[in-house]
Amino acid sequence: MTVNDFFELFLEELKQHDKLNEYYKYHDDPAKLPFRKAYFTQRLQYVFDQTSTAKFPSLVGRQAISNFQFPNIWDCGSGYSTTQIFLALNGISSRGSTLEFYYEHIPKRMKYWSKYGDMDLVKVSYENIFDAPLKENSEDIVILQDTLHHLEPLNQSLDIFQKTLRPGGFLLAIEENGNNLMQRIKLYRQRGSKRIIEYYDEGLGRKVLMGNENIRPFKTWKKEFEKAGFQMDEDSVQYVRLFPPSFFEKQPLDEVVEREQRIWKNHPLLKEYFFFGMNFLARKGEG
Repeated sequence: MTVNDFFELFLEELKQHDKLNEYYKYHDDPAKLPFRKAYFTQRLQYVFDQTSTAKFPSLVGRQAISNFQFPNIWDCGSGYSTTQIFLALNGISSRGSTLEFYYEHIPKRMKYWSKYGDMDLVKVSYENIFDAPLKENSEDIVILQDTLHHLEPLNQSLDIFQKTLRPGGFLLAIEENGNNLMQRIKLYRQRGSKRIIEYYDEGLGRKVLMGNENIRPFKTWKKEFEKAGFQMDEDSVQYVRLFPPSFFEKQPLDEVVEREQRIWKNHPLLKEYFFFGMNFLARKGEG
C-alpha cells in the first residue's frame, strides 16, 4: 500500500474515531490539509524506504518472505501505532512500546485496519523502556518517531538502544529540527527553559521523567549518539517542511515537496534554521 492510499484510508478512520480525530486534527481546517499531508506522507515514506530496503548480515538463516528477509523492528514510542499499521499493510511486522492514553484505543484501530491487511503483524506493549527487560542483540531497527526528544535520561536511552540492536542495525529517528527559529520561539513561550519534567503515568502508577519537547539540532544529536558508540549516517539525513500552508494552495503538493527537497540540499542556512523536520539514521557498528 502506498503512503498516499494509506493517508486517504486514515482520513476515513479519523471520521469514525473521535479520540483519534481530536489528536490528529486533520479535519479541522481543509485549507491546510495538503500542507499537513505533505509532512505526514514524507516522514512515513522515509520510514518505509529505510525499513523495506535494509539488509543485515544477521538476517542470514531467518525465514524469507517473498524472497526478502524482513528485519526485526522495534517502534519505541509507537503512540497510536500508525507507523506500525502502515508497515503491516505492506507485510512488515513490528513490535511497539507505548505509554499514556494511546494504548486503550489501539484495539479499535486494529479492527478498522484488519479489513485492509494482517494486523497480527502489529504487536504493542504498554511499557517504560527503562523498566522493560533488556533483550540484547534482538532488533535490527529501532524506530523513534517524535519520541527521541521525550526520552530522559537520554544517555541511558541510547545505551538501551545500543545494547538492543544487533551489530549492523540502526536507529531511525523522525524528529523536529531543534534549530528551527520559529519552533524555538514557540517552545520557549510554552515551556521556557524547562526542558525536562516529571509526569504521573496512571498505567505505571508512578512518576516518569520526560523530555519536555526537548528537541535538538542534528549536530547535537550527532554528538550524543557518537558518545554512545553509534555511527551517524550522514547520507541518510533528510529535512522536511519549509513553506507555509499558502504555498500548497497555489501549487500541486508534489511540486512543492520537490522544491523543498532541492532547497535544503543547496542552501545550508535555510536547511539549518528554517526547515521544521529532519530524519536520520544512527548505526551500531558491526564489530
